[in-house]
Amino acid sequence: MGSWQARPNQQQRHYEELAHKSGFSTEQIKNLHKRFRQLSGNKETISRANLDAIPALANNPIKKQIIDAFFDKRNQRQEQVGSCDEIDLEQFLMVMSHFRPPAHKSGEEERRAAREQKLRFLFNMHDTDSDGIITLDEYRKVVEELLSKSGAIGQQAAKVIADAAMLEVASTNAPHMAPDDFYEGITFEHFQQILKGLEMESRMHIRFLDMDTSTVRCGRATS
Repeated sequence: MGSWQARPNQQQRHYEELAHKSGFSTEQIKNLHKRFRQLSGNKETISRANLDAIPALANNPIKKQIIDAFFDKRNQRQEQVGSCDEIDLEQFLMVMSHFRPPAHKSGEEERRAAREQKLRFLFNMHDTDSDGIITLDEYRKVVEELLSKSGAIGQQAAKVIADAAMLEVASTNAPHMAPDDFYEGITFEHFQQILKGLEMESRMHIRFLDMDTSTVRCGRATS
């Protein structure tokens, strides 16, 4: 009887610790844990294959980048670089916390920090080699996948668009470059400037998990 009572109490304490780390409420974590177990097949970790099997991701043009983002240590607040083969519940929650809207009563500094975290997450999706710069090759690859896989444009045309977009970014962020100078790529500071006017709070949601992260409730999201 004692061990039967201890288990839920121990889990509740674990949820409270995760709530402190992630910013989610314990009730939200319960719902996220339920979805985690569904995705993992009731195992303690989620693999890339688990996310790869989600039907709603099948035709997403940046499916690989989305899946990679969950296994990127930079997005798990570990102060590390590199990737994991599998992630546990805490790592899953740390990634999901980037999509959590700020609390209604949060101050300006807290909102600014939340926005920076969201932008950093998006930046990391493009900076695939973790060197702190989105190079032309990295940027070109994402644009090509977005455009060519939609079926509306060919790969060569997508490459031209990506190159032109990067050239525009270079002229904006490094206007005094000499003709023979090489633009290394977009830094996070440049990235923040490019998206300066974009409202992030209502735009970053994950719906392919059958969850609406604006409320973080388990069940199919309506959009």
